[in-house]
Amino acid sequence: MNIIKVKHCSTCQKAFNCGDTPQGEACWCNDFPPIFDPFDIADCLCPSCFKTACSNKIDEFVATITPETAIGNKASLLPETTHIIEGIDYYFEDRNYVFKPWFHLKRGYCCKSDCTHCPY
Repeated sequence: MNIIKVKHCSTCQKAFNCGDTPQGEACWCNDFPPIFDPFDIADCLCPSCFKTACSNKIDEFVATITPETAIGNKASLLPETTHIIEGIDYYFEDRNYVFKPWFHLKRGYCCKSDCTHCPY
């Protein structure tokens, strides 16, 4: 049975809802890439702390990527997603989307559009 639990963030102690709804909607954390080993964190994080932790882990990964290692990188092997997340996949500049290196790495190839953050 799906149930929403009220948990407290292991980082900031803020209360937040965690889990799938009885109607079958997946937990908010399922929108994020599955990049954490369950043993990396003590318990669930609130949406804000989880986004920060996810962004930090992605930045660490991206820092190791070179144009030579970008092709076939681990991010390109993740399940395809229909959601893109501000701060993780993109940011806005002058009301335009600017895709971050993580977004490009998940795609797995250069789109030849001369993107600002293309790692390829």
